[in-house]
Amino acid sequence: MERRGLEFGVGLFLLIGLACLGYLSFKLGHLNLWGGSDYPVTAKFSTVAGLKDKAKVFMAGVAIGEVQSIGLKDGEAVVTLSINKDVKLEDDVIASIKTSGLIGDKYVSVTAGASDQYIKPGGAIRDTQPPLDIENLLGRFVFGSVEQPKGQGGEGKQDDGALR
Repeated sequence: MERRGLEFGVGLFLLIGLACLGYLSFKLGHLNLWGGSDYPVTAKFSTVAGLKDKAKVFMAGVAIGEVQSIGLKDGEAVVTLSINKDVKLEDDVIASIKTSGLIGDKYVSVTAGASDQYIKPGGAIRDTQPPLDIENLLGRFVFGSVEQPKGQGGEGKQDDGALR
């Protein structure tokens, strides 16, 4: 009789362990069996320069989703964002690619709009801003090809030495 109780306890423990393992596998793998709590939205960028799948999407500093996929269509990068269902994006939001820190990971920042219309699931963000290309900017600075704005390089100005 005691042996049967011990076998039952071990079997129950094993089933609970397998259930926990299955739950963690689905959660860590970002798999949803009963419909997700997200909806897809696409955005076209001229370049995504270092943006990766699973990068976070922020609005006002709060994480509202992640990058689902990145593809190429007609010479432009098409980024599919997975946005939380409880977040409604206005029709005139602006999506831009930012860098966390100076050389950190890229993420998508969404700036709120003022429209009364909302983007439907599967819709598209119309206004986008590509990331600042730090490497190109540094290269231009190092090799001296950064242009100064007109009127600041001493062009056409004469300094008479007087204090103003």
